[in-house]
Amino acid sequence: MPPTLASLVHHSALKLTVRAGGERLDTPVRWVHASELTDPVPYMEGGELLLITALKLDAEDADAMRRYVKRLVGAGVAGLGFAVGVHYEETPKALVDAAEGEGLPLLEVPRRTPFLAISKAVSAAIAADQYRAVTAGFAAQRELTKQALSDGPEGLLTALASQVDGWAALYDASGAVVATAPEWAGRRAARITGDVERLRERAAPASSVVGGGAGDGEGGDGGAGSGEDRVELHSLGTGRRARAALAVGTAAALGTAERYAVHSAIALLTLTTERSRSLYAAEQRIGAAVLRMLLAGQPDHARGVAGDLYGGLLDAPYRMILAEAASASAGRARARAGDADADGGAATVSAEAAAVLADAGGDLVGGLGEVVESAAARSGEAVLVVPDGERLVVLAADRGAVVAACAQYAEAVGGARGGSEQTGDEDELVVGISAPAGPIAAGAAYKQAEQALSVARRRGRVLVEHEDLAAGSVVPLLADDAVRAFADGLLRPLYEHDATGRGDLVASLRAWLSRHGQWDAAAADLGVHRHTLRYRMRRVEEILGRSLDDPDVRMELWLALKTTASAE
Repeated sequence: MPPTLASLVHHSALKLTVRAGGERLDTPVRWVHASELTDPVPYMEGGELLLITALKLDAEDADAMRRYVKRLVGAGVAGLGFAVGVHYEETPKALVDAAEGEGLPLLEVPRRTPFLAISKAVSAAIAADQYRAVTAGFAAQRELTKQALSDGPEGLLTALASQVDGWAALYDASGAVVATAPEWAGRRAARITGDVERLRERAAPASSVVGGGAGDGEGGDGGAGSGEDRVELHSLGTGRRARAALAVGTAAALGTAERYAVHSAIALLTLTTERSRSLYAAEQRIGAAVLRMLLAGQPDHARGVAGDLYGGLLDAPYRMILAEAASASAGRARARAGDADADGGAATVSAEAAAVLADAGGDLVGGLGEVVESAAARSGEAVLVVPDGERLVVLAADRGAVVAACAQYAEAVGGARGGSEQTGDEDELVVGISAPAGPIAAGAAYKQAEQALSVARRRGRVLVEHEDLAAGSVVPLLADDAVRAFADGLLRPLYEHDATGRGDLVASLRAWLSRHGQWDAAAADLGVHRHTLRYRMRRVEEILGRSLDDPDVRMELWLALKTTASAE
């Protein structure tokens, strides 16, 4: 600990005598300063032991001494040392009374003790304290490194909490709590996830100090487990975005040794949470090789290459996920074209969706990759993530946390897309997910994911699952400008005929097709005689130059009618 007034009084070589403020001798001394100015306050920083001989002071003037001492106390001076035998043979009573009145420690310095000796004593004590802190810091670094190597981040957090006499928590890239030490700190760490999310919005490296909530009593004996916490937050990672965050909660500000321990923990956790670029690139190459083998119909070879890294993923049903960016302008064009499945009403941007867009920094595909990898890390699932040009390929366990995280991310992006003003230069996200598949059906799963991706792009949706395609109607899948143009061109002669008032051929055709060519039923729907309906259908054939006996013609006409009806 730093030197105090008490340690100087007990220093046998200094022979200092306490004249006032004896109850505050535990005050730390940051430095020693000698000044004969009548007002040295402008040159003080606080925490100094001020040494004077009263060369320019009337130390026997009670009012002057009260004003002098009051200003020193206001400046945060730790204590006042008065040299006797220079200008005054003993410490003036006016100065003693003033110091007693303000509670300022007053030390009498004998003539044989030079001010330089006091300065040297304080300097030596400060140096010794710093040496002890550095030594303790190196010892803490060795212990933290040992725990990190043997027990991983959990062991490191346990050692760090012991070093700072408090608690520590590790958060992943999404802001979720990954590990805490001691165990009772879990609830405390969860309460500051909002502060962690705000820290992640800043460029790394970043840090902040926040206050924790009142204690829950989890600590048992009080101490670090109860009372108000001082919590330091530090981002972890070497990129522009934090890969994780560390929280350290203590009852008071960290000392030098504790600060060394925290900095060591930051360095070690950065190494453990952010893998080296070469290792990450190697894992991606393995993942790409596994994917190529699966798509080539070689599941056994793929399992052999995957080993422990991805092998477990291939032993159970999985989903193939494809994601890529589509231009925002194209997305808006598709949205204007209409989507029978889209929800109506004005959309608003939720706080979660806004956070997703801000977090992704415009790279929504890359953001999805980080989300699924974070979900896999939290759940312990294996996941294969392979960037393929502008496309991201993900292999994830069916009904697992990764698939759920992907759906939640897409939902948040969709909410932000619906309520935000976008320019044509921005990119949107489209995601396609296959039905559950096994290793031998990887090619089929990839094809399904591509089909779902194509539908998502066509319909202006963020995410489409292949299983959902058969549940709806095929008509919305054809609702684009080319199909509408074909439908309008095919039916235009009939609409032009009806516009002259010479019959209702379009409605008659729709009724006849909907009744599968049953004359009586269709005529009853229209309220006309069946011979009238037969005449109208012959006119349709004459005008269009097509035979209604051809099933392909009937199919095209029915789809054209459905397409134009959906656009009306």
